[in-house]
Amino acid sequence: MTPMKVTVTDPQAKPRTVRERIGVYFVLTKPRIIELLLVTTVPAMFVAADGVPGLALVLWTLLGGTLSAAGANTINQVIDIDIDRIMSRTKNRPLPMGKVTPRAALIFGVVLGVLGFAVLAWSSNTLAAWLSTAGLLFYVFVYSLALKRSTVQNIVIGGAAGAVPALVGWAAVTGDLGVAPWVMFAIVFFWTPPHFWALAIRYKDDYARAGVPMLPAVIGVEKSIGHIAAYSVVMVGAALALWVTGSVGWIYLVSSTLAGLWMVRLLPGLRRDPEVAMSFFSASNIYLSVVFLAMIVDRVVLA
Repeated sequence: MTPMKVTVTDPQAKPRTVRERIGVYFVLTKPRIIELLLVTTVPAMFVAADGVPGLALVLWTLLGGTLSAAGANTINQVIDIDIDRIMSRTKNRPLPMGKVTPRAALIFGVVLGVLGFAVLAWSSNTLAAWLSTAGLLFYVFVYSLALKRSTVQNIVIGGAAGAVPALVGWAAVTGDLGVAPWVMFAIVFFWTPPHFWALAIRYKDDYARAGVPMLPAVIGVEKSIGHIAAYSVVMVGAALALWVTGSVGWIYLVSSTLAGLWMVRLLPGLRRDPEVAMSFFSASNIYLSVVFLAMIVDRVVLA
């Protein structure tokens, strides 16, 4: 009888096949975070077009924006490699595991950023390209290098980078910016702190161990929930303000109002039991999706 062959896989071993290497670089881009780009860019394009924008423009804008966001996320991991090694949530990322070198990851991130600018400049206009690149630079230099390790306001100010895709989507269609895209920017900007602080409640010990001054690790969970509540209320108000601009109609107003009431109703439960923080984190994703998808439905039905 031939003995069974057992293959032992070292999780820290560098990828050997092309498929494995592609997988490692794909993970470096933080694809789940890029989902935010899809949720906010496309609806902004529908509102800017006051209907259905051209399919080709949508696809090229998403490609360019995805490349920029992927570049920013990759460079961020190069900067945070020492933190990621310490935190249980991030210790299995490619860089801490040694699956790719910091130099290779940095080059990859820069190339992605340059390609993102080129795609947007070619397919739509230079305003959209510069806005997307500005988001990348803000995320890398302002959030990752300047704020993340130095202030509890890191995610508040740094959240501006995640709000840029709405501006990019609008600019790709119109070539300029008006009040409406800045209101969309504000929705995401005020959504970001309660969203990430809820996550930080779950991983506050991780952040404390890594020396990252995320709010719950600095001022405690109870006080942080107060900040989450305040930003959530402002977020809901910003979403309703989009209707005031006249760029969306009653379908959006009803949808955003109901979604906002749902989010506000979750706050007392979070205060009573901080253990539901991850549920609130997931709910905030649903809220943002509903609000921005309501923009699409509103413009398709009412335009």
